Amino acid sequence: LVSLFTTSFLSAAPAQAQIIHAGQACVVKEDNISERVYTIREGDTLVLQCLVTGHPRPQVRWTKTAGSASDKFQETSVLNETLRIEKIQRLQGGRYYCKAENGVGVPAIKSIRVDVQYLDEPVLTVHQTISDVRGSFYQEKTVFLRCTVNSNPPARFIWKRGAETLSHSQDNGVDIYEPLYTQGETKVLKLKNLRPQDYASYTCQVSVRNVCSIPDKSITFQLTNTTAPPALKLSVNETLVVNPGDNITMQCSLTGGDPQPEVVWSHSPGPMPPNSLVRGGNLTIWRIHVEDSGYYNCTAINNVGNPAKKTVNLLVRSMKNATFQITPDVIKESETIQLGQDLKLSCHVDAVPQEKVVYSWYKNGKPARFSDRLLITRNDPELPPVTCSLEIIDLRFSDYGTYLCVATFQGAPIPDLSVEVNVSSETVPPTISVPKGQSTITVREGSRAELQCEVRGKPKPPIIWSRIDKETPMPSGTMTMETYDGKLRLESVSREMSGTYKCQTARYNGFNIRPREALVQLNVQFPPVVEPAFQDVRQGMGRSVTLRCTMLKGSPMKVATSVWRFNGTLLAQPLAEQQDYSELKVDSVSRETSGSYECSISNAAGVSACLFQVSAKAYSPEFYYDTPNPTLSQKQSKNYSYVLQWTQKEPDAVDPILKYRLEVRQLAQRNTIQTFIPVQKMEKGLLLEHILPNLKVPQSYEVRLTPITSFGAGDMATRIIRYMEPINYPSPTDNTCRFEDEKICGFVQDKMDNFDWTRQNALTQNPKRTVNTGPPTDISGTPEGYYMFIEASRPRVTGDKARLISPLYNITAKYYCVSFYYHMYGKHIGSLNLLVRVRNKRAIDTQVWSLSGNRGNMWQQAHVPINPPGPFQIIFEGVRGTSYEGDIAIDDVTLKKGDCPRKPIGPNKAVALPGGGVPALHSPCLCGPLTFFLYVLLR
Repeated sequence: LVSLFTTSFLSAAPAQAQIIHAGQACVVKEDNISERVYTIREGDTLVLQCLVTGHPRPQVRWTKTAGSASDKFQETSVLNETLRIEKIQRLQGGRYYCKAENGVGVPAIKSIRVDVQYLDEPVLTVHQTISDVRGSFYQEKTVFLRCTVNSNPPARFIWKRGAETLSHSQDNGVDIYEPLYTQGETKVLKLKNLRPQDYASYTCQVSVRNVCSIPDKSITFQLTNTTAPPALKLSVNETLVVNPGDNITMQCSLTGGDPQPEVVWSHSPGPMPPNSLVRGGNLTIWRIHVEDSGYYNCTAINNVGNPAKKTVNLLVRSMKNATFQITPDVIKESETIQLGQDLKLSCHVDAVPQEKVVYSWYKNGKPARFSDRLLITRNDPELPPVTCSLEIIDLRFSDYGTYLCVATFQGAPIPDLSVEVNVSSETVPPTISVPKGQSTITVREGSRAELQCEVRGKPKPPIIWSRIDKETPMPSGTMTMETYDGKLRLESVSREMSGTYKCQTARYNGFNIRPREALVQLNVQFPPVVEPAFQDVRQGMGRSVTLRCTMLKGSPMKVATSVWRFNGTLLAQPLAEQQDYSELKVDSVSRETSGSYECSISNAAGVSACLFQVSAKAYSPEFYYDTPNPTLSQKQSKNYSYVLQWTQKEPDAVDPILKYRLEVRQLAQRNTIQTFIPVQKMEKGLLLEHILPNLKVPQSYEVRLTPITSFGAGDMATRIIRYMEPINYPSPTDNTCRFEDEKICGFVQDKMDNFDWTRQNALTQNPKRTVNTGPPTDISGTPEGYYMFIEASRPRVTGDKARLISPLYNITAKYYCVSFYYHMYGKHIGSLNLLVRVRNKRAIDTQVWSLSGNRGNMWQQAHVPINPPGPFQIIFEGVRGTSYEGDIAIDDVTLKKGDCPRKPIGPNKAVALPGGGVPALHSPCLCGPLTFFLYVLLR
């Protein structure tokens, strides 16, 4: 390889973007300037590509109207970002945005609306007029058949009676209408005053007119004189109370309904318990648990009238959480027990069913003897529901003693619960305090913390802990935590747990008075959080640079120590004052002072570090990917040249760049050819150009480019050079696609045909292929040259079609000429057709050229004139002949603005497209939409 020349000019191109589709689209309306709509069937794969240009290379991001369109992008090449959604769902429809930005000018934003098409199964329900509910359901009544479906676009409804299609006001007994506020999703068939002929089979057929090939769907209902809505009865009461461990069966029986209703059991809240079984209308639950309580719903549905529903409230007996309260004389606002004042002892359990609990009171082991001074009360409005209280009027010394409250489910095998209350002169209300030295607790992050409050009094109530400075839950996930020893134990504390905690006495299992409170402060220490974690510092030789490591947060928030190291060696550093940063000045950047600088900042909890890489190395170059025509040779030559372009990232950050080291290596080989490219002057945004000659067609190469300064080699940039078919500029109207690239110039296989076109060359073709048909090489005669062909061997049958569709092109001229080479050799050759698809309000395909039969073992050229009235595509359609010796191939598809050569080439004649005015020409027939820049898609 020998470098030819290097040129330079200032270049910075703002980002530009274009959205193209490559998925299973049904319709893409791209001719509407104000709205681009991509229509796709639900369940298919959405593929959108954002093709970008600009320098530096723009970054691409996809978003959707209501958030991120994709968690992960799949990069298919350096030129685009692809948004891919497998099995797209209706909720994923909406507007998708491609945003490309590179810091030059404003970002480029393009959008497309994705319209997901679907058609659900229709639902048919039958209703009667509400005026009369006596007698048989439909005898001489007005009946409404309601058909509902979810679809996009809105569905078309067709009603049939038997095989007869019904229409609105067909006779006096039939009416078809759309109810208000149903947005086209419902159609009602009204049968007025049922007649004998109205007892028939009715079908509701829904259709979206085969959009996206979605087939029609239908549902049928047989209306008879016995048709009736469902009716149910239950074998148990609506409220059923059982004991834990019982086996129960609830029977839900049908008492009416035609057609036969479907019976379904459900449970709320939550799903059906795992120890249950539904068989027919019977629900059985074995060894029932307390957690199985809830509402059990039996529902019968036959789409006639309203569903029938019966509900059982199943209660499983249980008792838990026995608590007591001591309430001093409320009238005298006392908070202590005093002789001569009233006293109330309260007892409560959480039970199901709550109202069935029976409370019994004992004093000193014997049943309490009730009198005018010793009263039993229930449902005190100031206490929890179904609480039993023992009121002592005018407390005397003889009332002192031990009181026992026992809660019982009479006649049920549920263990009793009891709670004991001691009343004496020693029964005093609680006090709470924080032990000395425990009001502030300081711990390291990740360690264990214990907060403590001391409670005195008799009895000692539980302690309730909560946070008062943050509206966040406790570590348990609840807003409060209960402890019985006054200690709150926190495991593996985090910095978020720092704050003020409140401890207070509970109002149960103790005195029912104003809670006593205390506060404890928790400080969680954690290592510093520093900035920057890493910084690449570039500076010219001999210049100074100051490095700063800043402590963003930490506990404690002051820097205790800061230590600087250079390449691992400790640097002498004067002690810094207590502050939130540390600085180091490098007086002169040189080879000796270049390297890794680490600043370790510590506080009482730990250490964190900032890392600086200081160097006078130049930044890497940035390759320019928007070169209009990088390939500079013709396919007939075995070699090609490539125009390599780049700019230098931040050239003024370091010393001037003297030259570039260029290394070129053919992929799959080890040998590298190195050369140096001198540079006179470098500015930011200056575009450098260098030609790589003598590259072999169609090989790819790895290119490495390294800037060189007085410091030495800078950062290297790498890219892959891939051979692309050149376009012979400055003749921009002559654009040839030779199928040398795997992207085949943006042509795509038709999803609706029978089989696909195949790309191959003499080196990749099947050695066992059929003889006496097909070309040995492409039009150039080289074994490396590619072409497109159709294989006529099995499993292909007569008439099978393969269609190759070009990208969509905008109109830039009135007339175009499509030229291509074809090879039709074999005794069973079918047909090769060229069609043009014009996109206006809808796509119109027009056959503009056709050729059939054996044309000899040679490549021949066809020229076809077209004058498309709007954006267009061209379609090559290969039709399989009567047997296997019928391979057809095409190559070198060329597009030109203007007229075709006047000399006729083929036997078929052109046909003017709709809306066009081109006269018929004797030439292989072409009259349709094409594009003028195949190269745009190649890029």
